[in-house]
Amino acid sequence: MLPNLTLVLGGVASGKSDFAERLAVESGLNRIYLATAQAFDDDMKIKIERHKSSRGSGWTTIEEPVDIEAQFVSASSRDVILLDCATLWLSNLLMADFDVEARTRALLAALADCNAPVIIVSNEVGGGGIAATSLARRFANAQGKLNQELAAASDTVVAVMAGLPLTFKGKLPEANP
Repeated sequence: MLPNLTLVLGGVASGKSDFAERLAVESGLNRIYLATAQAFDDDMKIKIERHKSSRGSGWTTIEEPVDIEAQFVSASSRDVILLDCATLWLSNLLMADFDVEARTRALLAALADCNAPVIIVSNEVGGGGIAATSLARRFANAQGKLNQELAAASDTVVAVMAGLPLTFKGKLPEANP
């Protein structure tokens, strides 16, 4: 069985989404993919289509860049929700000048009330140097804080590097034979 809340962290193209998708598939539950990406350019359109194609069938996909909280509140115990990803959700909030702290509190409250196990994918951005611009520094600080709050609320926290998971908190379910 999946824990109530699993956070999967990693760098860009680390394999974190593939790992999170495997967790959801192996749960045997109804899979809901909550996608926060917005296709503002051709590269992102291609990336989104690649993600959809690699996921395959068997998923209910909900594309919602900002207002994600209601999806957690309405889920049932027969579902598993994969949020991919918290980083793009945060970017969407920052670019639209939302109150990030208030939205993070609302997200954490919705996750606490969720009847379904939730897997959240998020980028770990703390491994690099100090960003060169004010916006990039604001984003990196906000992402670090969001990841820390999600990790504190999570039952399980996994980092993925080169496709390999390393569990930092909790325990992953046993793989199905």
